[in-house]
Amino acid sequence: MEKRAVRLSKRQLRVRGKIPKEGYRLSVFRSNRYLFAQLIDQKSGQTILGFSDKKLLAPALKGKTKKEKAREFGEKFAQEVLKRKMKEIVFDRGPYRYHGRVRAFAEGLRKGGLVF
Repeated sequence: MEKRAVRLSKRQLRVRGKIPKEGYRLSVFRSNRYLFAQLIDQKSGQTILGFSDKKLLAPALKGKTKKEKAREFGEKFAQEVLKRKMKEIVFDRGPYRYHGRVRAFAEGLRKGGLVF
């Protein structure tokens, strides 16, 4: 296995190992172009809510940086989660460092009213 892939999988296992087995987990996937987020019930493993920034955000955001889009996506996603009356979640950054778009997304979630 490639060195980078091993490092990423070790980081992901380390992050997932610290997440409690009950409650709700917000998982983030970052592609080169878009950001995807899923809210997962830890007990059943079912995805409750899933969106991408290309689907949730209006095309009016054209011209903004990826970090600005990630922050606004976090705020919109937080609104969708709060509609379902879930206040406390666990943020699962997966194999990604808490940096750049992932960090901006998390800050947007907090600004939107979620606690983690």
